[in-house]
Amino acid sequence: MRASSDKPAGRQQSLSIRDVAAAAGVSYQTVSRVLNESPSVSPETRRAVLEVIGRLGYRPNRAARALGSGRATAVTVVTTNTMLYGYAATLQGIEEAARLRGLAVGIRVVESGRAADVRHAVEYVTDPSAGSVIVVAYDTVGATVLRALPDDVPAVGVTEAGGVAGSDRTMIYLDERQAAGAATGHLLDLGHRTVQHVAIPSETGTSARQTGWRDTLLAAGAPVPEVVAGGWDPRSAYLAGRRLAADPLVTAILCGNDDTALGVRRALYEAGRDVPGDVSIVGFDDVPGAAYWTPALTTVRMDFVALGQACLATLVAGEGGSQPELPAPHLVVRESTAPPREQ
Repeated sequence: MRASSDKPAGRQQSLSIRDVAAAAGVSYQTVSRVLNESPSVSPETRRAVLEVIGRLGYRPNRAARALGSGRATAVTVVTTNTMLYGYAATLQGIEEAARLRGLAVGIRVVESGRAADVRHAVEYVTDPSAGSVIVVAYDTVGATVLRALPDDVPAVGVTEAGGVAGSDRTMIYLDERQAAGAATGHLLDLGHRTVQHVAIPSETGTSARQTGWRDTLLAAGAPVPEVVAGGWDPRSAYLAGRRLAADPLVTAILCGNDDTALGVRRALYEAGRDVPGDVSIVGFDDVPGAAYWTPALTTVRMDFVALGQACLATLVAGEGGSQPELPAPHLVVRESTAPPREQ
């Protein structure tokens, strides 16, 4: 939409940074740099943008101005969950990094993906008192909130690998594709004919974990089983595990996270199938207790704390700032994987 100078006075607050950018013929990033007095904008462009801002009567979001000038005092994290390991560890990293910078951290939990719940979350963080925003968008609800944020709310998304389609926000993520492939390759190298996958929910429908698993099987010429869909809770994984445990041809399972592996492990135990003697299991995330299971869980280590710290650092750095380098997810081999028994 192109903003015009004859917009009614009562609607000035609906103007966004993109309206200004369209009227000035520049990118919204350039408008942001002008607002934050960045020296990287030429004097001619700065004058043109300021003229449009004055003509339209645009009033930038105060939180955005404070963020860009280094005077932000608060960060609000929008999330659907504070208990699951990946979410909780990401929150830990955000809080640790914010505390070092003297920033207060607030948390807004979105109850569901219903339009009213998403709207209330967006309205909450649009208030300047909420400060800048980090949206934990590992799931569909978080991704919906990220897409719905007004342009003048300074925000960063923490997402699945590859980011959230339909949003041009800065997104930070751990790219677990390669690690999922390494986990699958580890099981194939042990001699397993193929690898089953019990998946956690994905905003994209086909997560990076699924992609790494599937691509590795295809490259090896191994059969690609149908993905077994699970939820976020161990019980849904347990029910999926019962179905897999009943199939004697199943000898290797890649689980979507370590909670999933816990549910699958229980189902195999009840079915009398030994781990790793009968079935090898690989988890994902490397929760703190994974090394103390019986047997100790082979899993992919994901540094969610570092991810949260990187999100906060990126948000504070603002437009044009460099993103911190993140540790790559990697496979940690323990006791829950072994060569298959002779069949």
